[in-house]
Amino acid sequence: MLDWTDRYFRYFVRLISQHTLLYTEMVTTHALLHGDKGRFLDFDPSEHPVALQLGGSVPDQLAHCAQLGETWGYDEINLNLGCPSDRVQSGRFGACLMHEPQRVAECYAAMASSVSIPVTVKQRIGVDDRDSYDELCDFVGTLAEAGCRTFIVHARKAWLQGLSPRQNREIPPLSYASVHALKLDFPELEIVINGGITSLAQATEQLNHVDGVMIGREAYHNPWILAKADQQLFGCKNRAPTRSEVVEKLVPFVEEQQAKGIPSKRITRHILGLFHGVPGARNWRRLLSSGHLSTGNAAALIQKAANALH
Repeated sequence: MLDWTDRYFRYFVRLISQHTLLYTEMVTTHALLHGDKGRFLDFDPSEHPVALQLGGSVPDQLAHCAQLGETWGYDEINLNLGCPSDRVQSGRFGACLMHEPQRVAECYAAMASSVSIPVTVKQRIGVDDRDSYDELCDFVGTLAEAGCRTFIVHARKAWLQGLSPRQNREIPPLSYASVHALKLDFPELEIVINGGITSLAQATEQLNHVDGVMIGREAYHNPWILAKADQQLFGCKNRAPTRSEVVEKLVPFVEEQQAKGIPSKRITRHILGLFHGVPGARNWRRLLSSGHLSTGNAAALIQKAANALH
């Protein structure tokens, strides 16, 4: 979710759901150790609960970055073992690390021992031809021995050569059964399923088999699927917000960020899917994508886009 689940998207989606756990885009250890830490780590307090996802393969570097995440106030640190992109592979992290379970165990142990907040992993069910269920169990077992208790499992394997990241999200077949079997074979572990889930109804069904559900790109492109998550999944008694209420609450934030010199388009690009499936949604997207927001009155244009729905 690089360049997608940044702090501006997370602020927006928190207006829709108060209780879902939000994850940052993957941040590499190199970026944190050598770049502007605030750029990658700053977030609004309203985003809680929020987890910092790290990419790396050197135990002491990951431990240091985990400490930074805890100092910044994150609720969880997550180690990415699922991204198959060439750039990530060249840095020797992401999905290619599933070929090195012992190294991952060392990375996990270093991270977990350096912080007091939970450390979790996000992984695939396999990589390349190493995709048998026995190998999946061996990998999970190795990390469990290192202390890991929460596994977020994308129910597809990854092909490290020959498929783009997008193709790796679509071509390898989903195997929910493999993730369900993990929960049966490791009942003491928290198993969270990811991949191909596009509705709360599907998420609810999955919770009959696993402990949690992660929704990625569907929640980005159609964020309103989370509108009733608090009520249906977390037992919240308050009514779900309306789209108009979300827009009304977002406008002051956009104005505040614009006053700080943040181009409004950095925020509004994340809200194009708010009215997905609603008559007039094309007008909403067209106006917000018009390019006028970078210099114009953001609040007025957002309101104009909302009015164009009617």
